[in-house]
This record gives sequence, structure tokens and C-alpha cells, in this order.
Amino acid sequence: MRRTVLRLEHLYKAFGALPVADGVNLTVLAGETHAIIGPNGAGKTSLINQICGALLPDAGRITFDGRDVTQLSTAARAQLGLARSFQITQVLARFTALENVALAVQARSGSSFRFWRPADAEAPLNRIASRCLATVGLAARADTLAGVLSHGEKRRLEIALALAQAPKLLLLDEPMAGAGSEETQALVATLKALKRRHTMLLIEHDMAAVFALADRISVLVAGRIIASGKPRAVRANRAVRAAYLGEAP
Repeated sequence: MRRTVLRLEHLYKAFGALPVADGVNLTVLAGETHAIIGPNGAGKTSLINQICGALLPDAGRITFDGRDVTQLSTAARAQLGLARSFQITQVLARFTALENVALAVQARSGSSFRFWRPADAEAPLNRIASRCLATVGLAARADTLAGVLSHGEKRRLEIALALAQAPKLLLLDEPMAGAGSEETQALVATLKALKRRHTMLLIEHDMAAVFALADRISVLVAGRIIASGKPRAVRANRAVRAAYLGEAP
């Protein structure tokens, strides 16, 4: 039996009288890609913020890699191996792709990175950063300023930044957001390659991408998980069709 990397137990969060997480129970198993889908306003962003530590729940427990992290900060969770990419691209536009990833490696390792030192002085950081870029198909763009990369390339660079943290869980917040058809295909191919080596929790609106990538899917509606299971079972679920896929129950 595969171990549980992430477990949410009876997670509850409300803003005033509005619950955005209403008794959420969820598990992510080692080696799987687990997708969370749901309509706008379902509570997906609030849930992902609670998982990464940007938002603390009002009640319930979050266990990551066997440890209760419910009250830990975002930085502390990242040190434990929880790496997040963001819905809105967050890269340093004036630095190269390699420098962006090298900084992420430095943040994890604690080494003293200095851009004005000879390149070979930072060889260990750059070697790791180069491997991360190669993993997401950006090796040829290592010396390109992040600001001039295409939108899809910036999304892949964000995934490389997450990989630089040596994650035990990749938390991917709408990686396809704003991507065109070809860019989405490239991102799906990148994530398919990562599936063999990384556990992933995917928040995504692009249903074609979700069904191409997910081993399990959980459907969040009004702060509650209304269905969870294999893609085929979720696709056939009448409550999901009515609440999210827009079909009659």
C-alpha cells in the first residue's frame, strides 16, 4: 500500500458567515497525481492556500509526510518539501531562466549566491538549476531573460522553480491558466514526464488536461468535496455532472 503524503482532516475555514472549506477530507498518495476541480468560487484557492500555509484553517488538521503542519508557516512547509507553483506567473523578469532557478536552489540550500562572482564559483547551484531546466524542456533557454520567455515557457520555468526545492509534493495551482493550445500541450507533456518521479496535487480548470494527467480527481463545490475517485468514475458521477460539468443530473 502506498503511503499518504498529504492528508486533510475535517478542514474548515470561513470568511465571516461564508464557509470556503466545509469539512474537507482529502488524501494524496505517494506517486500519484491528484487533481482538484470545481467551479469558480468553489473554494479551490482558499484550500490550496491552507495546504501551503498562506492561510490557516479555523478547524481541522493538515498532515504532510507524516507530520502535523496545520500551524506551520509557508516557509517551514517548503523546507519540509512542499513546493507550490502559482496561478499568476511569478518569475524574476530581469534575471535569466538559469538565474531564477539558481536562486530557488540557493534558498533551499542556504548557500551564498552572488551574481557578480565568477560563474564557476556557483557551479553546484548552476548544475542543479540546469538539471531542473532540462527536466521541463528549457535547457536551450537557460541564458534567456525570464521576461522575454513566452507565457508557456514562463509556466514551465515556474515548475522548474518548484523542482529546485527538491519537493516531496508539487502543488500546482492552475499551471495551464492563460496558455494557448500548443503551450497547454507542451505543459501537459512536461507534467506527464514528471508523473514518473513526483507526487503532484493539481488545481486546474482545463478538463482535457485534468483527465490526461490525473490518477484521482476530487470535486470541490461550495467548500465541500462532493466526489473523489478515478477519472472515469468522477466523469460519470451524476452530482459532478450537475454541479460542475453543466449537465442535467
